[in-house]
Amino acid sequence: MGYEDFHRYQPRREAKGGIKAQSRRGAFAENWWGRRWIEVLDSFDIGERLTRGRTYARKGQVLDLTVAPGKVTAKVQGSRPSPYCVTITIAPIADAKWAAIATRLSKDAWSAARLIAGEMPDTLEDRFRDAGAPLFPQRLRDLETACSCPDWSNPCKHVAAVYYLLAERFDRDPFLLFRLRGRDRAAFLAMLGDIGGSEAPEPEAPVPPKPLSTEAGAFWRGRPLPPDLLGGLEVTASVPLAATLGPLPFWRGEANFVEAVTAALALTGTK
Repeated sequence: MGYEDFHRYQPRREAKGGIKAQSRRGAFAENWWGRRWIEVLDSFDIGERLTRGRTYARKGQVLDLTVAPGKVTAKVQGSRPSPYCVTITIAPIADAKWAAIATRLSKDAWSAARLIAGEMPDTLEDRFRDAGAPLFPQRLRDLETACSCPDWSNPCKHVAAVYYLLAERFDRDPFLLFRLRGRDRAAFLAMLGDIGGSEAPEPEAPVPPKPLSTEAGAFWRGRPLPPDLLGGLEVTASVPLAATLGPLPFWRGEANFVEAVTAALALTGTK
């Protein structure tokens, strides 16, 4: 009997003070970046251990979880008295790649504004990919995992439990995903500001307004208005203005209103 077959029937020790997932059923994340993390893991075809890890996450078996640049560490209570130590590593994004990402975002004001506001725009994954540095892992071997449990599987259910809690952590704070890839929020926003500021054109010096006249009469009269202030008006048709208004609901005369006005204007020689 293998490890997995043996421990399938071993009672899980109930953890005290563990980190329980906020999601009791259904999806683990609400925002697209948290859901994307789970979708990536599902695409790796990990199998039943991912499902069992979800149960561990909801039962509060993960005792602590720390996200550092390129590394996640956690302790997970299993069937043994001592919790297992879990480590997940992913290669940080190189400095030059971060600079390329910031440059692309500096040219996308809408995405940059959303990011500064604490949200991840749905265009962000494309900006990372365009810079040659995918934000999310592309294959299972991009994530190196280790657990002190005797299970040889990768990942084991203890690692899978941490995966799910990471989705909730990323969902609440998207910059934790940045931190995992090598840049925390302050460092990246400072880089984004430096690049955006260096590319911004120098503002033109404002032209000071002309001083007002000290002569009382000129002050109250003001300056003469330009002749084209209100634009030019040119009448190109001899049709009375009333004809352009359409039927008039207030007219109660027996004769047609427009015809009557036209006839009256003809008598006065007005067009």
